Amino acid sequence: MPEPVPEEKPEGQAPEEPTAEDAPPADGESGNTSLSGLFVEKPPESIVGIAGGDLTIIAKVDSTTLTRKPTMKWLKGKWMDLGSKAGKHMQFKETYDRNTKIYTYEMKIIKLVAGDSGGFRCEVTAKDKCDSSTFEISVEAAQQDTQQADILSAFKRADGGEDDGNLDFSALLKATKKKKMVKEIPEIDVWELLKSAHPSEYEKIAFEYGITDLRGMLKRLKKMKVVEPKHSEAFLKRLDSCYSVEKGKKIVLRCEVVDPDVQVKWLKNGQEIKPSAKYIMECLGNVRTLTINRTSLADDAAYECVVGEDKCFTEVFVKEPPVTITKLMDDYHVVVGERVEFEIEVSEEGAHVMWFFEDIELVKDKDSTKFRFKKDGIKHTLIILEATLDDIGMYHAWTNGGHTKGELEVEEKQLEVLQDIADLTVRATDQALFKCEVSDEKVTGKWFKDGVEVVASDRIKMTHIGRFHRLLIDNVKPEDAGDYTFIPDGYALSISAKLNFLEIKVDYVPRQDPPKIHLDTTGNMVSQNTIIVVAGNKLRLDVEITGEPAPTCVWTKGDKQITENEGRIRVEARKDLSCFVIEGAEREDEGNYTICVTNPAGEDKAMIFVKIVDVPDPPENVRCTSVGEDCGTILWDAPVFDGGAPLKGYLMERKKKGSSRWTKLNFDVYEPTTYEAKRMIEGVYYEMRVFAINSIGLSQPSLTSKPFMPIAATSEPIRLSVHDVTDSTCTLKWLAPEKIGAGGLDGYIIEYCKEGDTEWVVANQELCERQGFVVRGLPVGEKIDFRVVAVNIAGRSPPASLGQPVTIREIMEYPKIRLPRDLRTRFIRKVGEKINLTIPFQGKPRPVATWLKDGQPIDPTMVSIRNSNVDSILFIRSAEREHTGKYELVLKIENMEDRAAIQIQIVDKPGPPQKLHVTEVWGFNAATEWEPPKDDGNCEITGYTIQKADLKTKEWFTVYEHNRRTNCTATDLIMGNEYMFRVYSENLCGRSDDPCFCKNTAVIAKTDLEIKRAPYTKKDKSCAPKFTQPLVDRSVVAGYSTAISCSVKGYPKPKIVWMKNKMILGENPKFLMRNYQGVLTLNIRKPGTFDSGKYSCIAVNDLGKEEVECKLSVRLPTDPDKAKEE
Repeated sequence: MPEPVPEEKPEGQAPEEPTAEDAPPADGESGNTSLSGLFVEKPPESIVGIAGGDLTIIAKVDSTTLTRKPTMKWLKGKWMDLGSKAGKHMQFKETYDRNTKIYTYEMKIIKLVAGDSGGFRCEVTAKDKCDSSTFEISVEAAQQDTQQADILSAFKRADGGEDDGNLDFSALLKATKKKKMVKEIPEIDVWELLKSAHPSEYEKIAFEYGITDLRGMLKRLKKMKVVEPKHSEAFLKRLDSCYSVEKGKKIVLRCEVVDPDVQVKWLKNGQEIKPSAKYIMECLGNVRTLTINRTSLADDAAYECVVGEDKCFTEVFVKEPPVTITKLMDDYHVVVGERVEFEIEVSEEGAHVMWFFEDIELVKDKDSTKFRFKKDGIKHTLIILEATLDDIGMYHAWTNGGHTKGELEVEEKQLEVLQDIADLTVRATDQALFKCEVSDEKVTGKWFKDGVEVVASDRIKMTHIGRFHRLLIDNVKPEDAGDYTFIPDGYALSISAKLNFLEIKVDYVPRQDPPKIHLDTTGNMVSQNTIIVVAGNKLRLDVEITGEPAPTCVWTKGDKQITENEGRIRVEARKDLSCFVIEGAEREDEGNYTICVTNPAGEDKAMIFVKIVDVPDPPENVRCTSVGEDCGTILWDAPVFDGGAPLKGYLMERKKKGSSRWTKLNFDVYEPTTYEAKRMIEGVYYEMRVFAINSIGLSQPSLTSKPFMPIAATSEPIRLSVHDVTDSTCTLKWLAPEKIGAGGLDGYIIEYCKEGDTEWVVANQELCERQGFVVRGLPVGEKIDFRVVAVNIAGRSPPASLGQPVTIREIMEYPKIRLPRDLRTRFIRKVGEKINLTIPFQGKPRPVATWLKDGQPIDPTMVSIRNSNVDSILFIRSAEREHTGKYELVLKIENMEDRAAIQIQIVDKPGPPQKLHVTEVWGFNAATEWEPPKDDGNCEITGYTIQKADLKTKEWFTVYEHNRRTNCTATDLIMGNEYMFRVYSENLCGRSDDPCFCKNTAVIAKTDLEIKRAPYTKKDKSCAPKFTQPLVDRSVVAGYSTAISCSVKGYPKPKIVWMKNKMILGENPKFLMRNYQGVLTLNIRKPGTFDSGKYSCIAVNDLGKEEVECKLSVRLPTDPDKAKEE
C-alpha cells in the first residue's frame, strides 16, 4: 500500500481523547476489547469528521514482548477488510521506531463522505497473541444551517473512482444540478420522497434532483428504516445485512418465505433482475435463493427480495484478490539525459499499479511528457524520457498486495576524449586533417585557430559523424600554421594540436653533399627519438632528407628491412622526404626503427623508438571477500598489461543475478583495488565487474564475479538466564535473536571464563541448535561469566552476557513429592491392565527415591521402578490381584525426607452366586433365592442377572439385570411349562464368567379352559379381467429394440392375446411376450418402419373379457452431420 505524504493535522483529525464513552460498539461487538494488551495507543471510541475533509486514525503497538512482526487489519463492521479498498480514498501507513520498538499504524480517509460513517475495528495479531479495538466514525456536514443541502452534496462526488463503486452522473447532469439544486431541494424533502418511492423509481429521482451517489443515499436510507423494525408477515428469515465475496467467485443470497408457493422478485439497485447464466434464481420449498456466478466489480451493489408489498434488503461487497509483484524493480545509475525504464511484473493482467516518487504519486498528465506509463499484459513500466538531477531518489510501485522499490542515481555528464588530436607537419599544397573522438555522439563543438573560431570555406571543411569531429584543410598555406583547438559545446574541455608548415628552401648545393636526416622533434615525439602512437591510430612519419646526389633511404626494424610500398606498414618515397606509415597501429608494431640514408658523399643514420599505447587489459580475479547487511567488499587484481600508459583507476558495475542491466557504482575514477559496494538489498544475489582506465581509455569489462549475497549476522540472543546450578554444571536458557535476517540462524556457541580472566572457553564443540545448554565440568565454588553467541553464514553475532558472574555451587533444596491429584484417592485397575505411574518430585542435590509396599521393600520381579532427577516411575506390565496394596514413595536427601502413599486396588470378575433354588410358585409367578459368591473379585458386588429357560426349548431369557438383592420373583410365566433358572453376579469388572444353576424347577400348572373359535367362511376371489395400467402410445427409432407394457388383474388367471392391427401375433421370434405377476410386456426386437401400427392386448377368463390398445410409430434415424448442413 502506498505511503501517503505526511500531512500537518487535517481538518478532520481525530481528537486525542474519546468524547463519547457510551458510544455503541460496531455491529454488536463490545467496546475496546483487550485480549492481550498489545495496543499502546488505541483509536478514540467516537470520532467526528467533517464532510469533504481528511481523517487520520492512529494506533500504536508495543512489540517488546513479541517474537514476530505484528500484523494489522483495518475492518469495517465485522467482516469487511479495508486493505482491499486501498487507493485514492483510503491510504494505509506503517512505521517502526527501533528505539522504543513501537509500531505505528495509520489509516487515512481522504475527502470524507457520509458513506464513511459506521463502526470500524482495528485488529492486531502476532503468532498466538491478538488484540482489537473498535471505534465509531461520524461524518457531519460542513455547515449546520444548511444540513439538508450538505447531506445531498456529500453524495455528489465528481472525482469518484474505481474504489467508490457507486453511480456517477456528474458529467451528464452538471448543468441540471446547478439549476435544480437551488430551486427544488428547499421545497421537497428528497429523503421522504425516497422513503415512499418504489425502488424502480430511485434512478428517476436521482436524475430529477441531481443525486450522483444514489447507492450512498440508499445506504443512509436503509439505516433510517432500520430504526423502526417491522414484523415481516411474508418472510420467515430475511437476507443477511451484507455479503462479501472475492472477485470471480460465486455467491448465494438466501432467504425463507412464509408461503412456499409465493413468487418473489429480485432487484439490483432498484432494477429487476432477469434470470440468465449469471443470475440463477431457485425455489426450494420455503427457501428462495439468488446465485450470482463469476462476480465482478459491477455486482458490488444493493439487492432486494420482494414478496408483494414486503421486501428485504442486503448489500454485496466484491473484494478484488490481492495482486502481488512477481518481478521486482531494478536500481538505475545513469547520467543526465539518459532514458530510464523502471519495469515490474504483477500476478494478474490488467491490475492497478500506483507509481510513487518518494512520497509523491505519479499520475498521467497531458501537459507533462516527463513520465510515461506503459502496460503490456502483466508488465508495467514507468519511463523517464530524459533523466535530470531532480529525478534522483527512490521510486515505488504499489499494488493492493505488494510493494517494490528501486533507486535512481543521476550523474552529471562527463565527456571522455577517446582519441586526441595529433600534431601535424605538412608541406605547401598538401592536405592537413585534424581528427578527434569523444564519448558522446550527440555532442557538437567548434574549432579555433590561435583562439579565433575557424570559419568553413571551400578550402576548410568541418565534419561531425557520430563521435568523430574532423577539420580538413586543403592546399595548406604558410598562414595555416598555428595551434588548433576543438571545444565541445556545454563542456569545460578543449582538445588542441599544432599544425607545422614545412617550408621548401632552395639553396645552392654543391654537387657532392653528404646525406643528412632532419628529424622533426615536435608533434608525437616524446623525446628526441621516441614516438607514442595510440593503438588503432595511423602513424605517418615524414623525415626530411638532404644530400647531393639524392641519397638512398632504407628503413629497418631490428634486422628486418622494410621494403613494402603498400600494405599496413609501408615506406613512401618522395623528393627530399621519406614517409614511414603504419595503418591501425598494433602492440606488435612497438620497437626500434632505424633509417639509413646513403649517397656517394657519405652516410647518415637515425634510430626512432615507436611506442604503442592502448587501453589496458581487463582486471582479473574479481571476488567478494566479505559481506554485510547491505554492503559487500570487492577485491580484484590489476590488469596484466596496463596498455603502455599508467593506470588512472577503475570503474565498477553491479547487477542482480538473473538481470541483464548493469548499474554503475562510481563515475569518478577509483584508484585502489578494493571497493566496498553499499546500498544493496539483503538476501538478493549480486554480481560485480570492473573496468580499468588509463590515459587512452576504458578497458573491456572483467569476468563477472561469483554471485554473492549481502547478509548480516544476527542480533544478539535475548533473555539469557541461569536455569539451574550444581557443583559442576550450569544450565543456561535464552531466546532467539530479535533480528535474524536472510542468512537464517545456524546455531549458538556458548562460552565461559573465570571472573577476572579475558580468555573465553568454548563449552560446545558443535553448534547448539536449541535455546538451552548445560555447561559441564565447571570448578566448584568458582565465579564464572557466561555468554552466548548466535552464528549464521555471515558470522558471529554480538554476544549476550549475564549481568553478573555465577557461583558454581549446589543449592540445597528440601525434598518435596508432588503427588498427582488422581493418585490421592484409591487407584483401581482391572486384572491384566498396564499400570504406569509417574510421580514428580523436587530437591537438590538429587534425592534418593525408595518404594515400599505395605511397609516392605518392593519385589523387583513384580514391579519395575525407574528413578530420574525429577521423577520416579512405577510400572506393572500386567496387573494381578496380588499387586493390590498400599505403595509408599520415600524421598531422602541426607537427613531430610518426604513421603507419599498410593492405595492400588486390582479388581477381577466375581465368582458365581451360591445355593440358587426356587422357594415358591403361585399362579404365573415363581420366587427364587441365592447366596452371594465366595469370590467378590476384590471389590463390591454391584448386582445380579437372573435368567429363565423353558425345559422344552432350553433357550435362556433374561428376567432381571442389575438386581441388588439376593432374591427375585419371575412373573408372566406360561401355563403348562416347566422352568429352570440361573444367576450371574456382577461387580466393577463385569459379569461373572459362570452362572449358578437352580437345583429345582418351577412348574406352572394348567387350569380348565375352553377355546371358542370363530366360524370360517371361504372368500370368493373370482374377478373378471381388468387392466390396471393401459398401453401408452410410443414413438421409437428404427433399429433400436423397444417394449410396450401394461398390467392386468383377474381370477381365474386370464388368457393373454397380443394383436397387431387386429391380427394375432403368433410364434414370431421378432416378438417376445411375457407375463410376470400380472405385468404384461411385448418386446419388439429391432423394429422397422413396417412394424408401425396399432397394438392391442386382450385378457380373457370365464367371467369376461378386457382389451387395451396403443399406437406405435417407428421413425428412421437422422444423420447429425446432414442435419447441421441443412
